[in-house]
Amino acid sequence: MFTTGKLQQIEQIAEEFDYANIKAALNFGFLTRKDYVSFLDRAGFPLIDVRNEVIDESFVEQCDLIQLNAYLFLPIRNDGKGNLIVAAADPLDEKLQSTLEIKFNLKVKFVAASDLDITWMVHKLRGEFFVKEAVFSLMKKDPDSSGLITFTDAQLVFIFFFIALSLALLTINFVNIFIFFNLFFSGFFLFAILFKLYIALKGSRYELQETVTKAELKLIENDSLPVYTILLPVYKEDKLIRKLIWNLRSLDYPRGKLDVKLLIEEDDDKTLNAVRNLDFPANFETIVVPFHMPKTKPKACNYGLFYCKGKYLTIYDAEDVPDSDQLKKVVCLFRKLPKDYIVLQGALNYFNKNENVLTRMFTLEYSYWFDYMLPGLQSLDVPIPLGGTSNHFKLDKLRELGGWDPFNVTEDADLGLRVFEKRYKVGVVNSTTLEEANNEPFNWIRQRSRWIKGYMQTTLVHMRNPVKLVGKIGWRGFFGFNFFVSFTPITFLLYPVLLSFYAVYLIFDLQSVKILFPDWVLYISIFNFIAGNTLMIYINMLAVFKRRYYELILFAMLNPFYWLMHSIAAYKGLWQLIYKPFYWEKTNHGLTKVSHSASAAAAVAAVENANKE
Repeated sequence: MFTTGKLQQIEQIAEEFDYANIKAALNFGFLTRKDYVSFLDRAGFPLIDVRNEVIDESFVEQCDLIQLNAYLFLPIRNDGKGNLIVAAADPLDEKLQSTLEIKFNLKVKFVAASDLDITWMVHKLRGEFFVKEAVFSLMKKDPDSSGLITFTDAQLVFIFFFIALSLALLTINFVNIFIFFNLFFSGFFLFAILFKLYIALKGSRYELQETVTKAELKLIENDSLPVYTILLPVYKEDKLIRKLIWNLRSLDYPRGKLDVKLLIEEDDDKTLNAVRNLDFPANFETIVVPFHMPKTKPKACNYGLFYCKGKYLTIYDAEDVPDSDQLKKVVCLFRKLPKDYIVLQGALNYFNKNENVLTRMFTLEYSYWFDYMLPGLQSLDVPIPLGGTSNHFKLDKLRELGGWDPFNVTEDADLGLRVFEKRYKVGVVNSTTLEEANNEPFNWIRQRSRWIKGYMQTTLVHMRNPVKLVGKIGWRGFFGFNFFVSFTPITFLLYPVLLSFYAVYLIFDLQSVKILFPDWVLYISIFNFIAGNTLMIYINMLAVFKRRYYELILFAMLNPFYWLMHSIAAYKGLWQLIYKPFYWEKTNHGLTKVSHSASAAAAVAAVENANKE
């Protein structure tokens, strides 16, 4: 079935990863599952449906989950004749048979079962400890950083006191207090945008020190590269599995050193069956996450951490298309940087940027954030809210931090602050991952409301004790965190309120309304509002230059309408924060009709031309 050379490669990988040979062959692309099933059938081992077998769990409880997962076996029951029936992905593995006979002091009789079904069963039966650790370990290790409690008593007292005080002042002197709030909020709106402009301009001048050149990449020897873990948390992404595998195949990294984990929820049979039905080799290990609330991406990633083998770790979403040399660049850059750099953030952009107006606005937003804002933030040495994917971690430091907060639905923004609190640093690597931009408004709002809710959660968690936070990250870090995490949802919540004030004044010719807008108040408020919107349009226009997306520049004029969509998402996120704070509102992927291959080639060409200039 395999040449001598391939068998040696499989055995070498199996030994390095402490896997069964069959697992190494299936997970590293040496064997398709269809060929694997056909071979077992010819060898006289038809597959049994182990998920519907009667299992004596007393035998399973004697086995370690890590071992069950690595060697793909599952004790089923004693057949009453002195034989222990064991389901195995490789029923011809004599070494495993001998080991189990010694362990159980019974004669072992193997029956063949699908590696995926065995994986599903062993995690369901033995994964309780690990999934509880995935959910509660951060809370036990660092309760002040856990989002399990959304509002503390002190925060609730402060919020209701502020509301009561505002209402009381409005009752006492409605006109003057209304004017004060109007000026304060419009001034705040303008100041927040001015600060973003400052950071963007600083980022446009800031030359990244964390640059890896093509010459440096050529000097890297494959034998010197460490094992690299990639986590792929998916949920009901059966339609994207094939695309995901092809994207992974494009990575320029030794196959035997890629430790790729496909994290599938226990109830996600669609995705599991999509993996089962593949007719070409897959390059990942399937990990089944047992059911436990909350059902969130960070919980799944925390569960996956128990099975990681790499020195470095990154996360990609199912539709991501990273630069082929991204992993090598990260390894090279980590070797160059001081040891206190434990995270490298890759840039994110979109392969379907010109699909419709929404994807164009989304692309402008991401371009200015990753090309201008992140470098600017890094130059100021303030906390960096990490993006959702293409974060590259030193695995030992990630475990030291306690992984992700499973109760936070924008888990990477929270982790970015915790990295800063521990005096570690985040770098920016000169590599891009292309994603699918949301091309449907309601799907966009679902995604954005979750992000904004997560920013609110992160604010509530880390602002429980502002004095303590200042002590940890300093005044500069404190203001940086609040401007980019706390004030972001506040700005979106304020935007329609300010807009409605002016609309009421302009549309309704009422004396009572005019009293609330004396000329001097009107002039100041309108200036703040118009200037704020104009500056945001300018910031979005800046976004096109580094990537030469000149065809998008006029779409920056639509930013005021794009902000209204953010406001809808912000109010939805606020409602969910109160009623269901841990609910992970899934974003549907695979909606675009644009192929990423041509777009990716165009993006690479644009960046290369920019570098030449």
